[in-house]
Amino acid sequence: WRQADRYGVPRIAFINKMDRIGADFYGSLQSIRTRLGARAIPIQLPIGAEDSFAGYVDLVTKQAIVYTDDLGTTNTESLDIPAGMADLINQHRHDLIEAVADFDDAIMHLYLEEKEPTEAQINAALRKGTVAGILVPVLCGAALRNRGVQPILDAVVDYLPSPADVPAVEGTDPKTGGLLVREHDDAEPFAALAFKIQMDPQGVGKLTFFRVYSGKLRAGSNVLNASNGRKERIGRILRMHAIRREDVDEVFTGDIAAAVGLKFTTTGDTLADENHPIQLESITFPEPVISVAIEPKTKVDQEKLGMALQRLSEEDPTFKVHTDDETGQTIIAGMGELHLEIIIDRLLREFRVDANQGKPQVAYKEAIKKPAHGVGRFIRQSGGKGQFGHAEVNVGPGERGSGIVFEDKITQGRIPREFIPAVEKGVKEALQTGVVGGYPVVDIVVTLVDGSFHAVDSNELAFHIAGSMAVKDAMHKASPYLLEPIMKVDVVMPEEHLGDVMGDLASRRGHILGMEGRGTSQNVRAHVPLAEMFGYATELRSMTSGRATYSMEFSHYAEMPGNLAEAVGRRTTSRT
Repeated sequence: WRQADRYGVPRIAFINKMDRIGADFYGSLQSIRTRLGARAIPIQLPIGAEDSFAGYVDLVTKQAIVYTDDLGTTNTESLDIPAGMADLINQHRHDLIEAVADFDDAIMHLYLEEKEPTEAQINAALRKGTVAGILVPVLCGAALRNRGVQPILDAVVDYLPSPADVPAVEGTDPKTGGLLVREHDDAEPFAALAFKIQMDPQGVGKLTFFRVYSGKLRAGSNVLNASNGRKERIGRILRMHAIRREDVDEVFTGDIAAAVGLKFTTTGDTLADENHPIQLESITFPEPVISVAIEPKTKVDQEKLGMALQRLSEEDPTFKVHTDDETGQTIIAGMGELHLEIIIDRLLREFRVDANQGKPQVAYKEAIKKPAHGVGRFIRQSGGKGQFGHAEVNVGPGERGSGIVFEDKITQGRIPREFIPAVEKGVKEALQTGVVGGYPVVDIVVTLVDGSFHAVDSNELAFHIAGSMAVKDAMHKASPYLLEPIMKVDVVMPEEHLGDVMGDLASRRGHILGMEGRGTSQNVRAHVPLAEMFGYATELRSMTSGRATYSMEFSHYAEMPGNLAEAVGRRTTSRT
């Protein structure tokens, strides 16, 4: 939400799961206002809640929509407003008109004269307030049962900005790095961002979803992937309508479509006119925080497993697959226990691959607390030409999220320029396995400050090894420590179980962020280390007799307490 505020992104809100136990539309509405600071204006009110959730009242049209089937598809009825809701509806409609009157003088005059504006006037003013980022229209439904989904799609069109309502998109020239600006205009050179990859279940192949920021694109034309410099040919262009699709010959500025036939494009890549390339701001993805070993239950499925995992990793940039060099095991990594459970389920459901999985492993990282100096000398004489490389580095803590920063401060030709990349490569490879527990090192600045070479015996391999030795030497002196992933946990439970849940979270090294009452329920928010959350669903179910629910998402990395870090380091050492 804060990112959307920072980038000035208008929003609409959808209060989902109205058919679930504990659903509270008005409590959620108040939460949006108090916790997010949004001027939330309901344009729908729910008819019923929990098991009795039947539909909604549209405050703009003053009609009630009741779903008469379990899937919320076509069997809907427009009815008069339920009698028992009349006062509530009148009050919220009055609040809606009062809010939109700030954006339309005609509505303001009608409001002051206590007259009713038209639907078109309300929608136009509501759109103005939403595009300005001041109003947040609120709708409701139960997406799993397809109730309220159609109106939210209409609301996207009715209230959110079109390309003409937002500033021109900025990017960089792939060749010069200079700033480029593209207006949202069909006459501008083509530029689009690929934001999703999907392996089509209907046999079309790989679908690349993209959004056109400028220009237009015809099926069968060629484009440049400005992110990797590869040329791509657009086979077909599909306009997607959920599971239905429509072939189109051409798409224009602001359109969202899917392309068939792209071989080298991944999520976050820029597609551009070959003669007018531009690199748009890419999408950044968090690194996985949990991993498990996986293997098929039968040898027959071995090849199918590899193909299935490759497809899934292409679709989901936060899902990673690699082979452990020491054990030969296939390791999958993702953003949490649930994420990997869904991957395992998809393997069986979509690819018919039944797989065994190992115990989840937390993706720890390492960092340093203080600057240090390290020396690496690699000297080998084995008859004939020898090997010689000497590098010295300074290391220091970097900014949070900066990863590995390498700086070259060599002067007077102490190390020939052609060997500097080898030193950098050696440093970065060495930092993939830290000195505490063998985990990747992050947020570190490595500066190459000195070294020497031999006119005959020095080569790239020698300096690669010397760089690796130097940074390992410095790491031992720099007070290295372990970082562990911290998850943001949200638990909703009946009030009588609050004490048990709070005590359990505290025993898991949780830090309580806040509590909020929702009728007879309590909502607890906390930061808890991922290592403490394995099996939490079962524990919570047992603790609350199945009456609590929770959600969990990655928040940040934080230093692990010393005694626990030592235990993790010992376990890692014993495995190797």
